Amino acid sequence: MATVLHVVGEVLVGPQESRPECWVIGGQVTYAAPTGSGHDVQTVRGWVLPGLVDAHCHVGLDPQGPVAADVAEAQAVTDRDAGTLLIRDAGSPADTRWIDDREDLPRIVRAGKHIARTRRYIRNYAHEIEPDELVAHVRMEARRGDGWVKLVGDWIDRETGDLAPCWPREAVVAAVAAAHEEGARTTAHCFGEQSLHDFAAAGTDCIEHASGLDEVTTRSFAAQGIAIVPTLINVANFPQLAAPAAEKFPVYHQHMLDLHARRYETIARAHEAGIPIYVGTDAGGVLPHGLAAKEALELAKAGLSTLDVLAAGSWGARAWLGRPGLDEGDPADLVVYPADPRADLAVLGAPDTIILRGRRLP
Repeated sequence: MATVLHVVGEVLVGPQESRPECWVIGGQVTYAAPTGSGHDVQTVRGWVLPGLVDAHCHVGLDPQGPVAADVAEAQAVTDRDAGTLLIRDAGSPADTRWIDDREDLPRIVRAGKHIARTRRYIRNYAHEIEPDELVAHVRMEARRGDGWVKLVGDWIDRETGDLAPCWPREAVVAAVAAAHEEGARTTAHCFGEQSLHDFAAAGTDCIEHASGLDEVTTRSFAAQGIAIVPTLINVANFPQLAAPAAEKFPVYHQHMLDLHARRYETIARAHEAGIPIYVGTDAGGVLPHGLAAKEALELAKAGLSTLDVLAAGSWGARAWLGRPGLDEGDPADLVVYPADPRADLAVLGAPDTIILRGRRLP
């Protein structure tokens, strides 16, 4: 006897659309009741969103580098149980393709391995190369990934004692063009201001963190539709990240404190300008997994409305990544909540039911 899930309550199909019920049949969402006999109908009640999206998450990574498969599995399970059913893995040295064969783990969109300048990023995370090698590595990772390439745009430069771009502008322009020729989109880790001007000039598709957005780059990002994933719960750690450098690199230390102090203002200005913003946690480095709901609350502190935040972590993020939501025939990846998340975003942190690939998980 085939199991059919009857989801009753309010199905939040989009920011302005909801339906009173849906069914999960054969792993797909449908709004047509099953006909005939031979069905084991199980009822699920609550408020329904498509599975949450963490658009900056590192499954298979910890502070020391790649992790064993059992650790990566535990990371993915933690995200799943918190309602995150779609992950954009924004750079990982670990091979996690085996996760695609697991019906009980989130779907992952991979950006391949980070591409960084020699000795200008965290050890064991990235290809560490020089500018003349950048285009070749971008093409390689574009072919390995799932339509994304991740560059490290800036990091502390120990010669200047401050954040500084990792690449000459002409190298960034060539790298972004190469990724686009390969059919991939580009994103980059950028904390400071200067690197954002270079990536805007190159026409990048996205920037991670984007804490250094100024008035000029904010206008440029908005005009070009360049998205940002602010990872505000990571930016909250800037004082701790910079503290060990306070004595040796005081300019860098103060710069990081300034970026931290204006983080909400920066994202509020970006939102007001119309820059697309998505939920991302930066889990897997220093931060634990399962924090998408916490990041959603941070975006609300930056001035995004409740519906804007929900779009940034569900419908809108899925459309941006080219993945389905809750339309007729879409794969049944959905989260059921005990109360309306439109009334209280904190509800996102306590899902009642997870349905992944049409299966109701324990």
